[in-house]
Amino acid sequence: MAKDPVLVVLQLSGGNDYFNSIVPRSNGLYYDYRKLQVIPEGEEVPIDDDHGFHPDMEPLKQFWDDGRMAIIHGVGYENSTRSHFRSMDIWHTCEPDKIGTEGWVGRATKMIDPNKENVLTTVNFGQGLPRALAMPGVPVASVSDIQNYGVLTGITEKQQREKALERFSRMYSPAIGRGPVMDYIGSVGLDALKGADILREAPKRYSSTIEYDGTVQATNQGAAGSIGGKLRAISMVHQANLGTRFFYTQHMGFDTHANQNPDLAALWKSGSRAISDFFADLRENNAADNVVMIVFTEFGRRCFDNGSGTDHGAGGVAFAIGDPVAGGHYSEYPSLKLEDLTQGDLLPNNDFRGFYSTVLEQHMGLDPTEIVGGTYEQLPYIRK
Repeated sequence: MAKDPVLVVLQLSGGNDYFNSIVPRSNGLYYDYRKLQVIPEGEEVPIDDDHGFHPDMEPLKQFWDDGRMAIIHGVGYENSTRSHFRSMDIWHTCEPDKIGTEGWVGRATKMIDPNKENVLTTVNFGQGLPRALAMPGVPVASVSDIQNYGVLTGITEKQQREKALERFSRMYSPAIGRGPVMDYIGSVGLDALKGADILREAPKRYSSTIEYDGTVQATNQGAAGSIGGKLRAISMVHQANLGTRFFYTQHMGFDTHANQNPDLAALWKSGSRAISDFFADLRENNAADNVVMIVFTEFGRRCFDNGSGTDHGAGGVAFAIGDPVAGGHYSEYPSLKLEDLTQGDLLPNNDFRGFYSTVLEQHMGLDPTEIVGGTYEQLPYIRK
C-alpha cells in the first residue's frame, strides 16, 4: 500500500547568507566582494568544479552525492524588500503585492483535509504559529516540547479528565456573544485539545538508536528548542503514523549583521547535523521514502560584507532533500557582475512560488494554483 506523501518545511529565520552557504568558488568576484566574511579558497566542501558547501555543511554532502539533494538557485521575488517581517509575510502568504492573512501551508492543509477529519494534518514545532500555517477553520497543532505536550494529562481517571477537559474548553469560548465568532473560537480550542491528547502518545511509540547531536547543545530553549530536538520530535510524530502530512519548524539566528563567521558556522554545524540525523532516523525505521524536506530563508545577504557581518540582501538559495528528490542544481546562480547586481545584491531569478508549486504538485499531488495564487514555472526537482 502506497504511503501518503509528507512535506517537512524548515525555515532558516533571519536571512541565510547564500554566498557563504553555496560558495561560487570558481568566480573570482566572490573573493573580490567578500574581504572578511568569506570562506577562504580551499576551505569549502567541493560539490563540483564551480560550487562548494560551507565547511560546516559537510553532513549534507552525503545527500548531494546520493542524488537526493536539490539546490534551487536565485530564489526570491521581484522588487525584493529587505525587511524581515515583510519578506517573511510574502513567503508565508504568497502575497507580494498586499498584506496576506492566509498561509500557503494552511491553504494546502484545507485542500488535503477540507472536513477537518484529522486535527493533526499539520503540526508545527516551535513557539507560536507561523503565518504560513494560518487559515480560518484549519486546525494546526503547535508544539514547543513534545515530551511535555498535552492538556491536563496528570488527571488519569477517564471520567474526571473528560469533565476537566470540558471545563477547560470553555476557556476558548469567552462571553463575547453568540454566533460564528464564538463557535469558531470554541472549535479551535476543542481541536487543540484533541491534538494535544493524541500527540502525547507519539513519544511512547518512538524508538531509535540515532543520537541527535543538536539535542544536547546548550540553547535558550533547551534540548526541545534546538534544531536537533525539533527534527527529532517531527520524526517521532511521523513514525507514530498519526496522519500528519505537513510539518513545519524553524532554525533561528541567521540574521548575521555581526560576528557572522563563527555564528554562521555554528548554525550550519547544528543544522546540517540535525538534518542528517533526522533522515538517518527515518531510514532506520523505514519511514523515509515518502518524505521531502524543503529548506528556505526570507532573503539572501549582501554581496559586500560590512566588516564583521553582512546586511539584508535579495536573491537567496533554497534546498529540497529526501528520497523523492532528483538531486542537482536548479535555475542558475545569479550573475555576480557588478552591473547585474540590484542595489549591491544578487538579483532573484527564480520566483519562490514556483519552488512551492513544484513540491505541492509533483510530491504532494495538489493543484498549487489556488495555494500560491497563480501559475509559476516549476523546476523538476521531484523524481517522476
